Amino acid sequence: MTITPVPETPAHESPAPETQAPEHTPAGREARARVPRRELGTWNPATRGHDALATILAQSDIRAPDLLPIRHGRMSHSPWTYYRGAAAVMAADLASTPHTGIMVQICGDAHILNYGMWVSPERHLIFDLRDFDETLPGPFEWDLKRYLASVIVLGRDNGLTEAVGQEAVRSGYRSYRKHIRRYAQTPQIDVWYDKIEVEQLLKYAKKENEEALDQLIESKAKKRTSRGASKKLLTTVEGRRQITEEPPYRTHRLGDEAEPILQSVLAEYHKSVPDHLEHLLSRYDPVDAVRQVVGVGSVGMRVFLTLLEERRSGDPLFLQVKQAGPSVYEQFLGKSKYENHGERVVRGQRLIQSASDMFVGWTSFQYPELDLDMDFYVRQYRDGKVIPKGEGVAPVLPRFAAACGHALARAHARSGDASAIADYLGNSNKAEDALVEFASAYADQNTADHAQLARAVENGDIPSEKGWPDIP
Repeated sequence: MTITPVPETPAHESPAPETQAPEHTPAGREARARVPRRELGTWNPATRGHDALATILAQSDIRAPDLLPIRHGRMSHSPWTYYRGAAAVMAADLASTPHTGIMVQICGDAHILNYGMWVSPERHLIFDLRDFDETLPGPFEWDLKRYLASVIVLGRDNGLTEAVGQEAVRSGYRSYRKHIRRYAQTPQIDVWYDKIEVEQLLKYAKKENEEALDQLIESKAKKRTSRGASKKLLTTVEGRRQITEEPPYRTHRLGDEAEPILQSVLAEYHKSVPDHLEHLLSRYDPVDAVRQVVGVGSVGMRVFLTLLEERRSGDPLFLQVKQAGPSVYEQFLGKSKYENHGERVVRGQRLIQSASDMFVGWTSFQYPELDLDMDFYVRQYRDGKVIPKGEGVAPVLPRFAAACGHALARAHARSGDASAIADYLGNSNKAEDALVEFASAYADQNTADHAQLARAVENGDIPSEKGWPDIP
């Protein structure tokens, strides 16, 4: 997705008037006592208590060994790709500092490109958070810090000045604060009904009277469907459709065991969805499955793209089955109450996302012969999803950051105490200035951590493969 540049409000000018924060709440006052707002800007590498490279490598245990070189290669590509894959590093870093105790269901990986658009079950194109692999109850500012630091990292990666990056951080923060205040004064049921539809997103991003962006987004959404994917991903072998291979990124690795494995995984998945959806799925037969390599942080986790066909018409339906391990925050915040980590992801997604894909569910798989015992979550593949790219976002980074701040505030207001958050942030610029300071300081830390990984790759200390197709 490319967003057309528009004029920005200079950072030195006063922002537009905002809704006033609510009267002081006990939770807000107590949080300020625990973590004064100016301390939000504190980052001290000497007290982080872990080695970043060791933290990255510790995640290898639950990943497919043959995919680890791809993960290391992608993460070593740039500080930005490192940041995308280093949620575990930042989780440990955030846990090394005091937190406010104002708890929400955190996304866990709310970086700026983990917001995007897709078609809701009502067939509306909406904008929201889109990745929930690390979701868990946690302090609201951990999401906010990961999001705002990502703005600086992305800006640097695309050649923007530090001043422009910091302006975008301020824009994202001010939008978050503005909307969390509004949600603090909104009946909770209205917060839950609230959605950011594409028309609202365009108010952040496009010039007046410009139609090209509307048409571009709508066109991409219409193409990114199961039917659209089938044109690129399917071939016919002996009269039967198969998903095409692109080794090592898309492969039929399960061989003769594919059919019983697929049947077992989908049977468990059916148990996690409502009866009416299970009835719909009963009209489809599983046809094929391939292992897929996706993203940066997810590389190495087992991800399968499955093809189902409607029995009557042969209409294709693609479902993605993705391995779910413990959230990177669990060692600091406590274990999830859900035994199946796929269920943890889906329950968290439904709690904080405005409208979830109706096909989301969870499953598990035990296969002693292959020494496999894993949890998975399931979602529809490409249901109108339009995912932004860094080079498209960079020209209007402050505007896009504001849209993301709005979405994050809505997510936190659904699951947490918006009044306590609004009261803690207050009316002054203390929290804003501190978070700008933190975002730049942590971006510096991320650059240093990336350099550590890049040296290990260059020296041959860890295996790496440089292949880089488009990241889904």
